[in-house]
Amino acid sequence: MGGGDAEKARVIQTMLFVSGLTTLLHSFFGTRLPVIAAASYAYIIPITSIISSSRFTHYIDPFERFVRTMRSIQGALIVAGCFQVLVCFFGVWRNIARFLSPLSIAPLATFAGLGLYQIGFPLLARCVEVGLPGLILLVLVTQYLPRCLKMKQGGIWDGSRCDRYGIMICIPLAWLLALLLTSSGVYNHKPQTTQISCRTDRNGLISNTPWIYLPYPFQWGSPTFHFTDSFAMMAASFVTLFESTGLFYASARYGSATPIPPSVISRGTGWLGVGVLLNGMLGGVSGITTSTENVGLLAMTKIGSRRVIQISATFMLFFSIFGKFGAFFASIPLPIMASVYCIVLCFVSSAGLSFLQFCNLNSFNTKFILGFSFFMAISIPQYFREYYNGGWRSDHHSSWFEDVIRVIFMSHTTVAGMIAIVLDCTLSRENDEAKKDCGLKWWEKFRLYNLDVRNDEFYGLPCCLNKFFPSH
Repeated sequence: MGGGDAEKARVIQTMLFVSGLTTLLHSFFGTRLPVIAAASYAYIIPITSIISSSRFTHYIDPFERFVRTMRSIQGALIVAGCFQVLVCFFGVWRNIARFLSPLSIAPLATFAGLGLYQIGFPLLARCVEVGLPGLILLVLVTQYLPRCLKMKQGGIWDGSRCDRYGIMICIPLAWLLALLLTSSGVYNHKPQTTQISCRTDRNGLISNTPWIYLPYPFQWGSPTFHFTDSFAMMAASFVTLFESTGLFYASARYGSATPIPPSVISRGTGWLGVGVLLNGMLGGVSGITTSTENVGLLAMTKIGSRRVIQISATFMLFFSIFGKFGAFFASIPLPIMASVYCIVLCFVSSAGLSFLQFCNLNSFNTKFILGFSFFMAISIPQYFREYYNGGWRSDHHSSWFEDVIRVIFMSHTTVAGMIAIVLDCTLSRENDEAKKDCGLKWWEKFRLYNLDVRNDEFYGLPCCLNKFFPSH
């Protein structure tokens, strides 16, 4: 985009600020599940398309090109945020979510975790001497150490606490190893890609981040709006609806809540759309969705507390305003974080598979829907990835329509969800036996908010707001 380390620091601080603010709003007025709002990978394709647009190539000054590009990204994000707010708050997504059954939720939630396999071991392997010890240590501390301790519950070295504090133990140790390797000069004469992945001082964020910085609206100037950019960004917003829906079901299971009603799903994704709108107004570079890593961390630590998430959101706001502290944590090499992803993303995937307990896996109809949606969710995105990132289209600039197709069909979660919903609705609703096989008979009592009296405990809005925003 043309920006330097100072602009990079401001953008990261802005995104962190919006993520913290959106998390707070979502915890009070959204689904109220213990989830965190974070930047979404689904927006990478349209953002990259905007950056490589020919209308910015004639800007010689790197800073001017950065500002012009950022304004265009902001305009597209504002349109995408308005689109998501309208779709969700006017009940369109609620009516779509009512078609879900345990059989269609299983692929949707499973690929919310499996679909991010590229940020697991492939990212870890960029600096294997740091990432692999972190992964092995994390598995040992969270899975094997509790079995070795064999202490009584409530002791100081209670084995049940290892999974809760495992990340807090393992990340600093792996981070210290990376710091020692960096300080000893191991990476001084290594290739640039290795230094970027392994060094703790690689990105210049700490030195270029201001001590105090408060993001403000339109800090890069007035946003510009382009028809083609907006459509590609709305496609990314559509993809995040599927991702967030699958993650809501996974977090409800790990948080010991009732299955989330469709009206609450629509309410939660609507507030995430507000986060996309805020990122467009304040100058962030990506849209907002539910954090997949946080849902896996919820399963790993077994802490399903809404209050903990709200405290975490205040820390996000603190680190975004007092930038030096946030930049210090941003110096953690990404391969160390990838070792954590390898653990937490597996919990997200297993949450989706757990919905199969309500289905009849002896039914060939169930096996076909499940197997076909899983296979195509892997195969279709792989085709588009090869077609555009190595095939004969890789050297050609794609049109806005091609960007829309790429965003939708390169998302494993979206492909799995769409195929599973269509097959489930057309093949598993014929008679009572078919509905029983897909788990719909058991699911009926969770399709409306007022069918379970426990829903108010988990999803009811504070300050008697339910009567103003009924969840029907």
